[in-house]
Amino acid sequence: MSLRWWTVVAAVAVSACIGVSAAAVWLDVGIADPPKSDLRPGEVRTLVTGLQVPWGLAFLPDGSALVTERNTARVLAVSKRGAVKEVQRFADVRATGEGGLLGIAVSPSYRTDQWVYAYYSTAVDNRIVRFHLGGTPVPVLTGIPHTDQHSGGRLAFGPDGMLYASTGDAANGENAQNRNTLAGKVLRITPDGKPAPGNPFGNSAVFSLGHRNVEGLAFDQRGTLYASELGLERFDELNRIEAGKNYGWPVVEGKGSDIRFVNPIDVWAPKDASPSGIAITGGNIYLACLRGKRLWKVGLNGPQPQALLVGTYGRLRTVVSAPDGTLWVMTSNRDGSGAPISTDDRILQLLP
Repeated sequence: MSLRWWTVVAAVAVSACIGVSAAAVWLDVGIADPPKSDLRPGEVRTLVTGLQVPWGLAFLPDGSALVTERNTARVLAVSKRGAVKEVQRFADVRATGEGGLLGIAVSPSYRTDQWVYAYYSTAVDNRIVRFHLGGTPVPVLTGIPHTDQHSGGRLAFGPDGMLYASTGDAANGENAQNRNTLAGKVLRITPDGKPAPGNPFGNSAVFSLGHRNVEGLAFDQRGTLYASELGLERFDELNRIEAGKNYGWPVVEGKGSDIRFVNPIDVWAPKDASPSGIAITGGNIYLACLRGKRLWKVGLNGPQPQALLVGTYGRLRTVVSAPDGTLWVMTSNRDGSGAPISTDDRILQLLP
């Protein structure tokens, strides 16, 4: 299935009458709960093909999705049936190495405020912006250290209404232990970019520290935050993130005995993982793995991790739980480290 374009004539007509942007009207038309998927458990469907290094994915209230492409700086709207349209492009994105247009999140109050948030690299920093689709981005948080490696980049709104962001150590492990830099951290900010009330280090956006490169954030039904972390040579990690806690990098990689640091709840050899995006549904955490070319399924209540899709679709960058009960999984075979086929990169639908 190649990229397809949606028709927006009706949306444009409506927007002309009420003064709302065509993109906003066109995207958020559904009010009823989306229908359940027709996939069978374990079945995988290719929803979209021909993407260029997709990175972030977030769902809108109508069940359609917004997808970022790291290198093109485009935001794409993807319908529930897989139709695709460009709805935003950022002029100041610098896509070098692991940087570029990365995470995306939709405001919990999108129906009323229509804010969308993005994390991206510029020539001088990594930053978080918010924007109305088709509009000018407004910086929310700037000055996150940026190099060609370890940019972090995942965004997620918590049940507290605050925006959580993951950052990498910018290829300098000392950053992860330095509370005065935003690198190597999980951040917690208000929707307008201020340090969130109740943060553990006073008037600071830092929520947790000691991270090498977190590219996955997800909350469970109880509001507990989990993060995937790319290790160096020995261990990749799945961590339970708590306010003010230190996760050890670069002193510890994987599990250790130093009581200053929190141990991960699971670890893998990088050849079997290199995890990026994560999703939580049905009592399980799913980790999309790059080098490992698989989707790890980890039970929150103790079952042994199970490897899915091993080697079938190549490098997996992102997994998100969709409103219809499926998982949307995005490949990353055109990122310079994969072996793309003609249909890459793809969005897959999986019913777990």
